[in-house]
Amino acid sequence: MATTQTPIRVMTVDDHPLLLEGLAMVIRNQADMALVGQASNGRDALQQYSKLRPDVTLMDLNLPDMSGIDGMIAIHAQFPKARVVIMTLFEGDAPVERALEAGADSYILKSMAPSGIVDAIRRVHAGERRVPAEIAAKIVEHIGREKLTLREIDVLRHTALGQRNRDIGEKLFITEATVKVHMKRIMEKLGARDRTQAVTIAARRGIIQL
Repeated sequence: MATTQTPIRVMTVDDHPLLLEGLAMVIRNQADMALVGQASNGRDALQQYSKLRPDVTLMDLNLPDMSGIDGMIAIHAQFPKARVVIMTLFEGDAPVERALEAGADSYILKSMAPSGIVDAIRRVHAGERRVPAEIAAKIVEHIGREKLTLREIDVLRHTALGQRNRDIGEKLFITEATVKVHMKRIMEKLGARDRTQAVTIAARRGIIQL
């Protein structure tokens, strides 16, 4: 753990001013931390990181110009040793897996108590990969299940908009029969009995957003 002489230098990235202010208050109340920068989008985060080189960066999953995962990947491309904690409101397992596979050091919920947030910062700064127990449990629940392909996710997104198979096929430049095959595979992978339940399960798990 850092001492008061060498505080953990933290940068926060989120497009909601109130959340940025809340995080700032939490971090400034820690004797072993210092808030060195704030950003409201992915591009600004990369520029700020280049200038400030924080020890730990807290980055929102959903930013206005790119996903937090893409923002983290952009930072890692220039600074491979950057330590990034992805933050989100969603409890689904799919975004967690994507973030961890892309190199996130931790994945936390914005609804966590301040003590949980600063604990994650300290653990990541110490070189640990930190995933809260409630999130880890959701990942374990779906281990071993086959993941949806990018094309299947595209089909599911259009399904969520209420589009028919024929319409989805036209949008994705595939046949209606191919859409039906994709839907069959989607329902099998998600354990859904119909299209509506498939959309509901996918939204709950964070595979798509409604």
